[in-house]
Amino acid sequence: FLGINDPGFLLSRHRPLAISNCPTTSSDDLPLQPLAAGRWLRFLGKLLPVLRWPPQACPFLLLVEIRQSAPAMGIECLVLGAGQEIGKSCVIVTINGMRIMFDCGMHLGHSDEERYPDFSLIDGSLDCVVITHFHLDHIGALPYFTEVVGYNGPIYMTYPTKALAPLMLEDFLRISVGRGVEEKFTAEDISACMKKVTPIDLKQNIQVGKDLQIRAYYAGHVLGAAMVYAKVGDASMVYTGDYNMTPDRHLGAAQIDPLELDLVITESTYATTVRDSKYASERKFLKAVHDCVVAGGKVLIPTFALGRAQELFILLEDYWERMNLKVPIYFSSGLTKQANIYYKTLMSWTNKKIKDTIALQNAFNLKHVVSFDRSQINAPGPCVLFASPGMLSGGLSLEVFKQWAPSEVNLVMLPGHCVAGTIGHKLASGKLTKLYADNNSQIEIRCKNVNLSFSAHTDSKGIMDLLKFLSPKHAMLVHGEKPRMSILKKKIESEMGIKCYDPPNGGLVKIPSATVHVKAQTSDSFAKSCQSPNFSLSRCSTSGAVLSTDLASPLTVTDDRVGEAILFVDGGKARGVHKDELELELIVSGEGKPQVVLFGHCFPIRSKNLTNATGRLGLSGSRSLLKVLALELSHLFPQVDVQNMGDFLQVGSFILSVCTNASCTRRSSEVPGDPSTTCTYFCCSWCMEDEKLALAIISSVRNSL
Repeated sequence: FLGINDPGFLLSRHRPLAISNCPTTSSDDLPLQPLAAGRWLRFLGKLLPVLRWPPQACPFLLLVEIRQSAPAMGIECLVLGAGQEIGKSCVIVTINGMRIMFDCGMHLGHSDEERYPDFSLIDGSLDCVVITHFHLDHIGALPYFTEVVGYNGPIYMTYPTKALAPLMLEDFLRISVGRGVEEKFTAEDISACMKKVTPIDLKQNIQVGKDLQIRAYYAGHVLGAAMVYAKVGDASMVYTGDYNMTPDRHLGAAQIDPLELDLVITESTYATTVRDSKYASERKFLKAVHDCVVAGGKVLIPTFALGRAQELFILLEDYWERMNLKVPIYFSSGLTKQANIYYKTLMSWTNKKIKDTIALQNAFNLKHVVSFDRSQINAPGPCVLFASPGMLSGGLSLEVFKQWAPSEVNLVMLPGHCVAGTIGHKLASGKLTKLYADNNSQIEIRCKNVNLSFSAHTDSKGIMDLLKFLSPKHAMLVHGEKPRMSILKKKIESEMGIKCYDPPNGGLVKIPSATVHVKAQTSDSFAKSCQSPNFSLSRCSTSGAVLSTDLASPLTVTDDRVGEAILFVDGGKARGVHKDELELELIVSGEGKPQVVLFGHCFPIRSKNLTNATGRLGLSGSRSLLKVLALELSHLFPQVDVQNMGDFLQVGSFILSVCTNASCTRRSSEVPGDPSTTCTYFCCSWCMEDEKLALAIISSVRNSL
């Protein structure tokens, strides 16, 4: 049978009960290098003469799929913002010709032309814009892009993001006006922009045009935050936006399905940091606040009104109740009050503990947290004040800081990352000792300051955990600081064996398509099967997004014609035959003897989980590995009978065993994963009728270990 020395699935031509004596051919002899992507050889559109097939001593077979679509072009990523920096997130991703803008943010550390992404770099039109969450560094430039630059296409974001984004944008505009700064958009622009937004649910399949599919997944981070999966033809990717791999007091951890991906674009805010446990940070926070107010001091917590504020409200509310404290806790604006109302109505997006308390009491009904008035800035006595914006970038938080900073008894608590260029960043780094007041007099900074990470961003461990779970072919880092991104990039490439990119703003990353085009003749039966329509019906909006089953929605008819063939190569000539013709072809080539087709694959697994599981069960050897896998597969596939035959597992025609043959022709030449962990190869084979089941099992084994 044919053996190709790469991670592609191999097919063998076998006689029943006896393997035919066919010579093996390495990938050096046969120009099929794109199969190293681990995919089936695919035909897209017309079959193009790209490869020349060498003469073979006997026929070999490859399964192919033919779709009526344009030739694949791969993935291109143009970084307009958050390239080797944190701020103004904006990435243009082109997937097989379809172009998506992920996020459209502003940089809060700049007030000049550097505040907005450079939209002049966009060459051509966009098919859609997707916003991951409501933070200004991800949505702040959207009103400018739609109402001033003139983008008028589809815009997608989750329901909570659409509800909360206008509050953030309007609050930012109000603060800018208060500082005498003229922004590039108005309140009317915000309103007009949000009317163009189509809200989406998690895991809702959205069809944009004929070819692009997008789907949102829960990201944690803030209410409504989403990771976004996008697919065009055989190319797919995930843009994470900001996410959190650990749950907090009001949100759950990020959740995403195992997916077959060419690329993951991930944030890297904490590229080299493994943060303290959440409970350790909470203890330090509560102790610092308690010590300050007991000593008669005032605590300023600069934070944006949405997200982290709600997290800390719940923490202090619980602590004040337990300690029976009477010191007032203030929040600074009507924005926070509005936000709390939205949080109450969007409770389904919070974590399980919050949902479970709804029946008894709403976690956002806060007894100790009350509204603040500017006249109370210099009121005597201790207090705790949440003031926006975060990072001391202006507004009330900066005004209060100037009043409270000269006193050694007061405390400024910075609860998250501060962007370079902001006063918060200078204070946290110890570089701020003096500040000018509004009357140009100098203010001595004598107050204490504590910077604790209550950030809702994942840390370096979380980034690696997500990438290892998704196992993409490529990774790209954004939303981080260059030196730390460089370290994480090397770690990803070393441990996962994949290419990782960290482009600057204006940088372009090109990921070629794994598609291979082959010239081949086709049989009449196969040609007729490709002409058979495969209609599907859906009700869509005018923008193409699948919204509901409402009978009033327009009806869209899609003809997704897919033809599957066997690429039969004999004597240096390739022919595509219908699967129903395959048995006849094999009988002819096998001189009248009955033949069957087996698919074969040998793949490596590096996994501490597998080693830990066998150790826990007190097992060793290949049979112990198969026993662990049998338990795992029985759990993952309860609808099928997983039989443990001792030396191999069997599910229908699918057979899986531990491979000890170092020269196995089905084996991958590359072994991804952490080199410090043990590598085990698994060899498997299956018949054509169990193809989908086999691929599902292989994918599950790889993703669950």
